Amino acid sequence: MEVCYQLPVLPLDRPVPKHVLSRRGAISFSSSSSLFGAPDPRQLSQRRGAISYDSSDQTALYIRMLGACVIFKQLFSRDVRVRSQVGFEPERRGSHPYLGVDFRTLHSHAELVGSIPARRIRRLFSFQRHLLTSRLLRGTPHLSPLHFLDEDYCGQAKCMLEKVGSWNFDIFLFDRLTNGNSLISLTLYLLTHYGLIELFQLDMVKVRRFLVLVQEDYHNHNPYHNSVHAADVTQAMHCYLKEPKLAKSLTSCDVLLGLLAAATHDLDHPGVNQPFLVKTNHYLAALYRNTSVLENHHWRSAVGLLRETELFSHLPTEDSLNMERQLGSLILATDISRQNEYLSKFRTHLDQEDLCLGNTSHRHFVLQMALKCADICNPCRPWELSKQWSEKVTEEFFHQGDIEKKHKLEVSPLCDSETNSIADVQIGFMTYVVEPLFAEWARFSDTRLSQTMLGHLCLNKASWNAMQPEEAEGEQAAATEEPSSRALPQGSQEC
Repeated sequence: MEVCYQLPVLPLDRPVPKHVLSRRGAISFSSSSSLFGAPDPRQLSQRRGAISYDSSDQTALYIRMLGACVIFKQLFSRDVRVRSQVGFEPERRGSHPYLGVDFRTLHSHAELVGSIPARRIRRLFSFQRHLLTSRLLRGTPHLSPLHFLDEDYCGQAKCMLEKVGSWNFDIFLFDRLTNGNSLISLTLYLLTHYGLIELFQLDMVKVRRFLVLVQEDYHNHNPYHNSVHAADVTQAMHCYLKEPKLAKSLTSCDVLLGLLAAATHDLDHPGVNQPFLVKTNHYLAALYRNTSVLENHHWRSAVGLLRETELFSHLPTEDSLNMERQLGSLILATDISRQNEYLSKFRTHLDQEDLCLGNTSHRHFVLQMALKCADICNPCRPWELSKQWSEKVTEEFFHQGDIEKKHKLEVSPLCDSETNSIADVQIGFMTYVVEPLFAEWARFSDTRLSQTMLGHLCLNKASWNAMQPEEAEGEQAAATEEPSSRALPQGSQEC
């Protein structure tokens, strides 16, 4: 076991600083009120354990609690795997023990802290912790000598899941509370909520393994197309499935396919769009003949994980293949290049009032439209959430543009950071893509949720319009400063 040096205690609501991870060291923790500040030297003998980090393997956590030494290792977003002091038995991919406590909360990414307001962080301290601290300050001994590190985080996540049907659901906060496992936690909860696991007699081990592999196959270095986006789309899909017209018409199979399609609709997304893959002669573009390249890849990747985990192996072969085909039909509908095709068909049905949800094909088409709405619903979220998504998707666009410039390729539309701003990109997207789709969806399902989404869309568009003059002034000021700075003699620019 590594020797645990005495370092300041890290509060549970803060991630481990990068400078701590860059060297060998330790963080102590105790059951006293020192959780909220530096430990009192007189209380060091009462500490409950310590965590040390090895700079040669920053994914390993060496945890010592009450004299018992156990080594926990974190592999990216996979579950914690238990290892002994002398070695460990190799595990197959996805096989993992079920642990009651997740110690990875202390190993979350530091860059996520800045995006959460201090007031919201303070809310993470539960009443139980407040009560414990108050007792300690009054000198009243507590009864339980050991408190699990993740108890508060799990409690907050469970409270959020109770309101998973709310359109104001903060997926960013939920992802933090689940330590980056929002897609696994939310999808598993919804499958249980709808009774799909019992109804389809799904093996819980296979279900969890499938969801773990799905989350792993999302590229979390993508600013936008990552597992958090997939979780957000899944939550939006749940909101649409609750709408009266769908709730009373969709079958359990439709609901299962809708949730699985939402969770896997961007699986293994490379962070660039289809035109980029085509003009760089990517093998995926050749494989799918430049047609719905990404969507075909997402679908095939999802099918691969379904077969690898044998999630539907207990079903008749024909039923399993049929579910894979329908899953593909849903995912392929998210191809933005076919937006007008689906929208025109949807508008025609609404004009003729011939949509019959008792018809299997019509029901599947409505499910396709619901997934399309869920996929691009970010502009219809409250401003605090919508703005974050807008910044993330634009960051991903601009990153692609930088790559294209670097390799002397034609810069794709909306990907040039020098000629586009976040406001420009979002206003155009809302005007030509989002508004037409959600206007027709409101015609189909004229409910409070539809009106709420259109209301947020209108307000968010106005907010971006209001920000345009500010961005233009900033760009103009930068343009006037740059020539003047070049005119200065060398050395004077440092003043």
